Amino acid sequence: MYYIYIIRTERNTLYTGITSDVKRWMREHLGLHGKGAKYTRSNKPVSIEALWSCNEKGDALRLEARIKRLTRSEKLEVIENTAHPFPEAEEYTREQTDGIFPSCKERLKMRIVIKIGTSTLAHRTGHLNIRRIEALCKIISDLKNAGNEIVLVSSGAIGMGVGKLSLKKRPDDIPTKQAAAAVGQCELMYTYDKLFSEYRHTVAQILVTGSDIGCEERRQHFENTLSRLLELEALPIINENDTVATEEIVIGDNDTLAAIVAVSVNADLLVLLSDIDGLYTADPHKNPDAKLIERVEKITPEIIALGGGKGSELGTGGMATKIRAAQIATEKGCDMVIINGEKPELLYDIIDGNSVGTRFYSEEKK
Repeated sequence: MYYIYIIRTERNTLYTGITSDVKRWMREHLGLHGKGAKYTRSNKPVSIEALWSCNEKGDALRLEARIKRLTRSEKLEVIENTAHPFPEAEEYTREQTDGIFPSCKERLKMRIVIKIGTSTLAHRTGHLNIRRIEALCKIISDLKNAGNEIVLVSSGAIGMGVGKLSLKKRPDDIPTKQAAAAVGQCELMYTYDKLFSEYRHTVAQILVTGSDIGCEERRQHFENTLSRLLELEALPIINENDTVATEEIVIGDNDTLAAIVAVSVNADLLVLLSDIDGLYTADPHKNPDAKLIERVEKITPEIIALGGGKGSELGTGGMATKIRAAQIATEKGCDMVIINGEKPELLYDIIDGNSVGTRFYSEEKK
């Protein structure tokens, strides 16, 4: 079955096209894959004005060409005021169209999980990077104002605790890590609450451990809470409960937590903010010839081997944990993008469908 459509955008511009895959169409025309370049944040799809279907691709292509000529010359009124304008195709009513293509206005509300790493939030001293976190909160607030649902997975409790307690480096022993996490988590949430409140957004803190995720009943409660918070238009901010979860501190894996959260809330996209532009063919800090890999269609052993080891001194995540997160997310139909947290404005590029960082494509979205 081939669908031929006419779409109207916010600028009252008409576009026509053809698709045999409605899900792919929705992704592309909402800019998720960068293939709908004619649509931007300021000129989004608003409605499907007309819809037909053909069984044969040849008929569909000929019909599409005829519609394009009409919409360019005599506009949509010619089609609307003509009975059965294309006898070789089945015409759909507005109600039938909405059943096939979800409402553009509703579908534009993307659900995005954004993971913010310690290296993005803090200077090397461990103290808060004020300029960067202010920019992040402003941009994330703007994305919410545009109708998107955002969930944050934020590292940084231990790192900020290190700075708050004036420790010379990240502690190695578990009790001091837990103490730093207890102090840093307060500082972290105070900062988020203060900055997001300036844009009239309400934050909610959720601290979880591996056992919360592993226990089916507790995980269901976690997912129910997340769903309700999103319904209430709150901004959930999730972190591992480092003050009690000693094994999680050793693993230190908020990348994986972010992927689990993305799967739990059925997110459209997972974005990891890192201290690097994305996945490279080699370590760019050591090899000047290393090249950025923009697309990962399949996570192969070769891709996994590029993961390397641990990340920055303040954090505990590296590229290996990000690739593991990509495996979790993409297996469940959620794309994942790694971008550099030093450039929070790249979040706009992702929403607009521009190619930035490294994108891992899910099985369903290739």
